[in-house]
Amino acid sequence: MSLDDSTASQGDQEEPHPTQSLDDTVHQRVRLGILTVAREADRVEFGFLKKQLAVTDGNLSRHLKVLEESGMITVEKGYAGRRPRTWVTLTRGGAVALDAELRALRALVTRLEAPRPVPGTPDT
Repeated sequence: MSLDDSTASQGDQEEPHPTQSLDDTVHQRVRLGILTVAREADRVEFGFLKKQLAVTDGNLSRHLKVLEESGMITVEKGYAGRRPRTWVTLTRGGAVALDAELRALRALVTRLEAPRPVPGTPDT
């Protein structure tokens, strides 16, 4: 199957390609990891995220800031005994954004796994 301008113009009336629904804030690998790990627990500790996602303190901090500014997570600082700790919690908005991202990814996978016409058959 090949796509050319005439095929693309016909596609304008169809639904947008699933990649159009991907959210750049959520889709970035580390941020997607943060959201999914946070989804699995009520709250997750910074050190656990760092280890799970194999990132540096600075890298994780930067991604947490982006997600916090987007309203997708809350960051709580406190102490466990005498040791300072940082906990991350997924917000309602973060859960909604993660769900939308997962729907877009599922739509993309479904599209790619759909049966394709066999060359030389009447439908091609």
